[in-house]
Amino acid sequence: MDMKIRKYYTFVEEIKADGGKAIEGKEHKRVSIAVVFENPYAGKYVEDLSPLSDWAASVTPDLVERALKAAGIEVNEAESYGKAAIVGGNGELEHAAALLHPTLGKPFRDGLGGGKAIIPSAKKMGYPGCAIDVPLHYKDAAFVRTHFDAMEVRVPDAPRDNELVLILSVTNCGRPHPRVGGLKIEEVKGEDGLR
Repeated sequence: MDMKIRKYYTFVEEIKADGGKAIEGKEHKRVSIAVVFENPYAGKYVEDLSPLSDWAASVTPDLVERALKAAGIEVNEAESYGKAAIVGGNGELEHAAALLHPTLGKPFRDGLGGGKAIIPSAKKMGYPGCAIDVPLHYKDAAFVRTHFDAMEVRVPDAPRDNELVLILSVTNCGRPHPRVGGLKIEEVKGEDGLR
């Protein structure tokens, strides 16, 4: 299915300090990219939503490449990921779910050079300018507590009633100054996507 894309929206954060303390070592970068497009199922019930899933999988490699380039993150530097979708008022929540599951994960992981952990996700009904928190965690082990985080994303003029917004988020870091314990990256076994 050929989707009518209206726009791409990319948001990049470079965190220099937090809590009054400067970030030391590598730069902390976080990026989210959104694609806004016409919802082909707005205003009608359709049983088979697989064309949305297939399209999301097909556009994901381009979105990942655009996001990494915008943030200046190399593939081997990617640490966390997350995904989200917002559906406009004439759609239904299941349209957002169809974008995020079940086929988007593989091309997202492939674009980042792998990832064993489940990709956390969020979805909601929305209106132009509404915000969504894209959940994030470490891509190879979901229990790495230093990377439990989220990025708030909003596209000022989307979604309109007949639109969908698909969002992918990537970081090269965890939280700025993590100090609540838990599994550390250097302790990850990387066998089951959890630890």
